[in-house]
Amino acid sequence: MNNPAPNLSDFGHDPLWLSIIKALFIFVFLMVGVLLSVWTERKLISRMQHRYGPNRAGKFGLLQTVADGLKMGLKEDLMPRTVDKVIYFLAPVIIAVPAFLAFSVVPFGPMVSIFGVRTPLQLTDLPVAVLLVLAMASIGVYGIVLAGWGSRSPYAILGGLRSSAQVVSYEIAMGLSFVAVFLQAGTLSTSEIVAKQAGGGTWDIFGLHIPTPSWYVFSLLPSFLIYAITMLGETNRVPFDLPEGEGELVGGFHTEYSSSLKFAMFMLAEYVNVFTVSAVAITLFLGGWHAPWPISIWDGANTGWWPMLWFFGKLVLAFCFFVWVRASLPRVRYDQLMAFGWKVLIPLNLAWILLAATFRALRLPEADRATILAIGAVVVIGAFAIWLRFDTANQRRRESRAAEIEEEFEELREEPTAGGFPVPPLDLPHYHGVVPAARLHQEAKEVTSGSN
Repeated sequence: MNNPAPNLSDFGHDPLWLSIIKALFIFVFLMVGVLLSVWTERKLISRMQHRYGPNRAGKFGLLQTVADGLKMGLKEDLMPRTVDKVIYFLAPVIIAVPAFLAFSVVPFGPMVSIFGVRTPLQLTDLPVAVLLVLAMASIGVYGIVLAGWGSRSPYAILGGLRSSAQVVSYEIAMGLSFVAVFLQAGTLSTSEIVAKQAGGGTWDIFGLHIPTPSWYVFSLLPSFLIYAITMLGETNRVPFDLPEGEGELVGGFHTEYSSSLKFAMFMLAEYVNVFTVSAVAITLFLGGWHAPWPISIWDGANTGWWPMLWFFGKLVLAFCFFVWVRASLPRVRYDQLMAFGWKVLIPLNLAWILLAATFRALRLPEADRATILAIGAVVVIGAFAIWLRFDTANQRRRESRAAEIEEEFEELREEPTAGGFPVPPLDLPHYHGVVPAARLHQEAKEVTSGSN
């Protein structure tokens, strides 16, 4: 039986009982997925570090996460006296609920028959479904900020502020990485974006018929790579888990939540957000529920209930990517995090969108290709000139700063001691390429030998 890909006209016709079944399936899938993902993450990281991981509670330690969940649910809920009680209780709910709602527009498969009713394997869809996912992610950040603010703790407040600043920079880059997909697919509906990746087409540029792959990860590779980085920052995972930096903020925004049920809701929301951003990556770039090659050679690969298996397989691989990154990369400094988001990801995204839009315009049959290329050349030359101007100004500032540091060292040579004892110039800033470390050691040795 042929199962066509659904479109927007196929939604809104399900009976109420079928919509409830779909909603319950998504809820149960996410809850069970969180339990299995915590166990999987512990196992994978332990094997990468030559350890066994959980292996006592249940077969292969499968009941360890169940025991942890029961412990947090039954543990005494302590509340500090100085907290804002309303905000303190609402913050975990605000961060958890949008994480579940974002999954309502994710397509799991094509049209199927459930108890005799033809329905798409997706709870609902909207003409702007991708924007709904971004909106839910933004609302979830309010929970983090309010958790820090309501706790009335300096460490928690700093964690909340870090998360708000982080989401501004990385969500802008994430939203820009979707623009090229919208240009390519011509829609913001998740089901229709998946349908557009069903088969490859051709690009007609200057009379040449260039074949294009079906999945957008190949034709829009820069957008996919930028999204893969931003989804780590969006979910506050390593190496961008600065809102929870234990070495600096004790525990971050949830410092005052101990290990009660509210703390479990924070952890639940984090893993559900990981599933959500992974499902969005699969939907927009990895063909959605379509079977990968060479499975796609089989005629029945994308029919019936088989596409749900391919979707879950891709979701598992995406989660393993999160675990691999966590086990491999260290946490970056906060200034490096913000600089990377604003100075690297966003400019690269804007440049790639310009290039993708240019090629999109060149594909139009009525396009004036000479005019489009001329405008593109002017924009590129102008951007290069602006970059060169700012680079020259930065070089002059660096040279001026180097001269100031040289003057500081000249003053240090004139008064090499403090309190009668030789003091090496170790408290002055070290600038790469201005004052080498070998020179500092040599000056310290000269000062010491001169006093002797």
